[in-house]
Amino acid sequence: MSTIGKSVRMERIFNRNTGNTIVIPMDHGVGAGPIKGLINLPETVNKVAEGGANAVLGHMGLPKHGHRGYGRDIGLIIHLSGSTSLGPDPNHKVLVTTVEEAIKIGADAVSVHINIGADDEAKMLHDLGHVAQKCDEWGMPLLAMMYPRGPKIIAEHDVDYVKHAARVGAELGADIIKTNYTGDIDSFKEVVSGCPVPVVVAGGPQMETEYQLMEMVQDSLEAGGRGVAIGRNVFQSDNPTKLMSNIAKIVHEGYSVEEIMDK
Repeated sequence: MSTIGKSVRMERIFNRNTGNTIVIPMDHGVGAGPIKGLINLPETVNKVAEGGANAVLGHMGLPKHGHRGYGRDIGLIIHLSGSTSLGPDPNHKVLVTTVEEAIKIGADAVSVHINIGADDEAKMLHDLGHVAQKCDEWGMPLLAMMYPRGPKIIAEHDVDYVKHAARVGAELGADIIKTNYTGDIDSFKEVVSGCPVPVVVAGGPQMETEYQLMEMVQDSLEAGGRGVAIGRNVFQSDNPTKLMSNIAKIVHEGYSVEEIMDK
């Protein structure tokens, strides 16, 4: 187990001073196709990098067609699993890339997507355990996107489901958990306290206002979260660089939403 390798790479995606991170997922091209904001990958990577994002996350197409060489350096997380909205079961995520392939192209971490409660949960859990073992072997940090989604899940943001999903990811070897925000500080504290590795909050569907988005970021940090992994709400905004800069002020500089909006 290469703990030194993990520590070195974790410092490339987490701010050393705050211990927090801002990840911009850009893996949507597999699931949903060339959506708004991801038509020109190099342009979008440059915009969020200029705004202060710590890392971008995507499939192998991201480093091949839009990652390095644009703006300042930024961490790279390679997503190993995928499915499309056109398939018979979009909730069933399958491995499409290996840890070794991610290492070859210079990734700082890898990620997998697991839907707890889905019909194919058992296969996805098997894959998570396998990837975690490989990450330990190579010293590669593993971010697990842990979402409660399936026939038994009544509400995907319910604290009981979310904290269970987060804990599963940590128990099976993930180093970072990305999951849903539960709607308020007290309930999200339950998620964080029940998970022994850093938890970052997902952005989810596009929100009505940027104020709501920043308020969620602020509240998740107050609950003990260690940052955010926000995609569409950032790269589909009218000004991704400015929004990214405002989020960075909250995550890394301790600004309140009110202080940012008053300026």
